[in-house]
Amino acid sequence: MKKTSLILVGLLAGAVALPGFRTTYEAPGKWVTLFDGKAVKGWHSYLKDRAIGWNVENGTLTPDGTGGDLVTDKEYENFDLEFEFKLPKGSNSGVVYKIIESPDNKTTYMSGPEYQVIDDEFYRVKDAQGNSTKLKGSQLTGANYDMMAPSDLTAVKPAGEWNKGRIVVNNNHVEHYLNGKKVVDYQYGTDEWKAMVAKSKFANWAYATPHAKGKIALQNHSPDEKVWYRNIRIREL
Repeated sequence: MKKTSLILVGLLAGAVALPGFRTTYEAPGKWVTLFDGKAVKGWHSYLKDRAIGWNVENGTLTPDGTGGDLVTDKEYENFDLEFEFKLPKGSNSGVVYKIIESPDNKTTYMSGPEYQVIDDEFYRVKDAQGNSTKLKGSQLTGANYDMMAPSDLTAVKPAGEWNKGRIVVNNNHVEHYLNGKKVVDYQYGTDEWKAMVAKSKFANWAYATPHAKGKIALQNHSPDEKVWYRNIRIREL
């Protein structure tokens, strides 16, 4: 047996299976369309039994402000999710994943991380004194919302143009992509991650307890904020 083979055997023999980590390789599943541009199927409004307030408009999926966040019927653990999104000026949305759908969690982002979708240039937030302020880094498009800022601020296209998002979750390794560029990369559930959560608004929510799988949501941030999604597809890893 060659020396390299002996080394490989030794490494495999000493491998320890970690929670949520597979020691065997599995080929990715086939791409599955989550929205075909024609009908809202495989989704429901959060904590509801059907889809409310999300409509098909010129081949896109968009909220009318009456139904809150739209959630997949199915849970996902390891996956590659692709989607395209467009916002009007001053609007806000997001794609939330690892959602635990429960009445104990009043909103989707109380249990799962969020890929931020927002108008970076014109959206404003109110500070404690009621003054309008610009977004901080962890609130910009592609961010791991309120946790990690996108690494490339040039990747985003302005309001009114289509952007392409991608989220990859594989054995607790999470990546966010924006228009083909990787803008966020982190290890979910590690001590470093827990320390970041402890300093965030998520510290006392279900978000703070690492969990392997959950549902995926498209956020309707407020009744007055519009967003359009299209070409949504996923493959399990």
